Amino acid sequence: MSTKPAVSGATPRRRRKDARPAELTAAALELFVERGYAATRLEDVAALAGVSKGTLYLYFENKEALFQAVVREGLLPALAEAEKLVAGFAGPTDELLREVVCAIWRLVGSQRIGGLPKLVFAEARNFPEIAAFYHREVIQRGTGLARGVVARGIARGEFAPANVEAALLVVMAPLLMRMIWNHSLDCCAEAGVANEDYFAAYFDIILRGLHGAGAGGSAT
Repeated sequence: MSTKPAVSGATPRRRRKDARPAELTAAALELFVERGYAATRLEDVAALAGVSKGTLYLYFENKEALFQAVVREGLLPALAEAEKLVAGFAGPTDELLREVVCAIWRLVGSQRIGGLPKLVFAEARNFPEIAAFYHREVIQRGTGLARGVVARGIARGEFAPANVEAALLVVMAPLLMRMIWNHSLDCCAEAGVANEDYFAAYFDIILRGLHGAGAGGSAT
């Protein structure tokens, strides 16, 4: 029986003695997104990367450590870039929101790494340790980013007064839902909505709500 993982879109590399950690995390990402956390085996990650399981253990103590590395490599740089964008932006807040959402989609949502939110949401109860890590490393930074944008708009009079903690979740939820959809039910949608149309509707609805009656700015 073959020991190579049957992963759609992934081809096992030729076996060799050494591999850089980045090659192992790339193989792990493929399997995590394709199979989920529980069904991903370290021997299959090693086989996909073209190394022995023992070589994998030279870099990663266990599957949890490997998952953490995948998250840190794939998601934290995107958050850092978005945070830098917010810190240096001088224009209207509705334009800032567009820039941030588009950056997150470009760097995460439209990439393979965009499949990780689905994994975490689906398996959080069974693997609370990875859920706690993801919440600490990704969710808290992401909500902080959204909080800063919403609070900025309110402080500048561009957004209507609102419960910031509630509003930031409403802003984030459709972006996360689109990532989850693209890695789940999209496979059986008879007539899907293009990402361009989805985000056009997203900005129209979200910005109209944030501007509210009497607030400055424009939803168009």
